[in-house]
Amino acid sequence: MNSVTPVRTASARAMTAVGVFLVFGACMAALAGTTLVWHGTALDALWALNEAAYRQLSDAGRLIGALFLLLSATLAGAAVGWFKRRLWGWQLAVGIISTQVAGDVVNFVRGDFLPSGAGLTIAGALLFYLLRPKVRATFHRPSALDIVGSSQTNPHTLN
Repeated sequence: MNSVTPVRTASARAMTAVGVFLVFGACMAALAGTTLVWHGTALDALWALNEAAYRQLSDAGRLIGALFLLLSATLAGAAVGWFKRRLWGWQLAVGIISTQVAGDVVNFVRGDFLPSGAGLTIAGALLFYLLRPKVRATFHRPSALDIVGSSQTNPHTLN
C-alpha cells in the first residue's frame, strides 16, 4: 500500500487568472512607464482616464517612468515563473502583492479611505489566496532530477 498522500493543488482556473492578472499588470506598468519616459506620444491620450495621477507622476520626472518600466519587468518575470509553476514565481508574486497591501495600508492611514480601502480589500484577498497551502503546493523548485529528466527528452532545453 502506498503511504504517500497526494497533494491537493489549487484550481487551474484561479491559477490562470492570477497569471493573467500579472501579465495585465506588466502591460499597464509598461504603458505608464513608456508615457512618463517619452512625453508627447499618442499614448499620452490614455491618461485622460486619470489626469490627476498623470500630473502627480509627471511632476516626479522621467525617473518615475523608469521605475514603472522596472515594475513591468518584475511583473512579467513573476508571470513567467507563475505559469511555469516555479517557486520563485510564487515568491515574486507574493512579494509584489504584499508591497501593494503595505502601500494601501499607508494610504488608508493617511486618510485616503475609499481608493485605498478598495485596493486593500482586493490586494488583501489576492494575498490571502496566494498564501493558501493548496496554492503554495503547486509550485516547486526544479531539482536535479527535473533537469536530468528534461535534458534526456530534449538535450537542448533545461527547466
